[in-house]
Amino acid sequence: MIISIITVCYNSAATIKDTLQSVAIQTYPSIEHLIVDGLSKDATMDVVRQFPHVTHAVSEQDGGIYDAMNKGIAMATGNVIGFVNADDFYASPDVLASVMQVFEDPTVEACYGDLCYVKQEETSSVVRYWRSFDFKPGLFLRGWCPPHPTFFVRKDVYERCGGFDLNYKIAADVELMMRFLEAQSVRSRYIPKILVNMRMGGTTNRSIKNVVNQNREIWRAFQKNGLKPSFGRFAIGKLLSRGKQFISRPQRV
Repeated sequence: MIISIITVCYNSAATIKDTLQSVAIQTYPSIEHLIVDGLSKDATMDVVRQFPHVTHAVSEQDGGIYDAMNKGIAMATGNVIGFVNADDFYASPDVLASVMQVFEDPTVEACYGDLCYVKQEETSSVVRYWRSFDFKPGLFLRGWCPPHPTFFVRKDVYERCGGFDLNYKIAADVELMMRFLEAQSVRSRYIPKILVNMRMGGTTNRSIKNVVNQNREIWRAFQKNGLKPSFGRFAIGKLLSRGKQFISRPQRV
C-alpha cells in the first residue's frame, strides 16, 4: 500500500527542512510526499527542491490552509492519506511503518496517535503532551478530539465523506474528524505512540481570540453533524483534557 503525506506550507523556509527530513528518513518504503505551497515569498520552495524524495510540489494561490489541504487530497494517489505541516515533524523514523501496519487490517479506516508540542527553537523540549485514547461515540461532545497531524485516513473515506469544509476558517480539521468519527462512524484505531512533534505557535494557539473563535466553530460543527452538546459538559471536558497536556509528560520523545 502507498501512503500519501501532504505538507501544506506558506513562507515556511525556517522550519520546513525538519518536516521534509522527517519524511525522508521514514523506514516505510512506499511514500508519496506532496507539497502544497501558497506562493511563498521566502525560500520555502528552494528548501523543498533540496529533497529528492518529494513526489510532487505545487506553488500557487490558494484560499487558505484548508483549501490547500483539499488540493492535496485531490492530488493524492495513495491508499492512505496523512498531513504533516511545515511546523510539524515525525517523532521517529518508524512512524509511517507503525501507521501502515494498522491499515493491514482491512476493517480499519482511520487511525491516530499522540502528539508533543515542542518549543520553536529547542525542539527537544516538550511544552505539552497530547495523549489520546480509543474513540467512543460522544467523546467530541466532551471536548475530546484526536490531534489532527496524527490522523491518517484511507482515501476512499475522503471520497465517501468529503474533505475539509471551507465554511470553517479555524476548526475545519476538528469538524472533519467529528464528521468522520461521530456522524459517519468511520472505524478508527488508536496507536499508543508519539507520532508527531508540533512547534508551538499554530493558528489556533496564538491568541485567546483564536481559541474562542475555534470553539464557536466547533459548536457550529456539532449542529452540522447532528450532535446535541451541553455547554457545561463540553467546557469542563475540554479544560480537563487540555490541563492534562501541560501536566503529563511522555516517557521518551
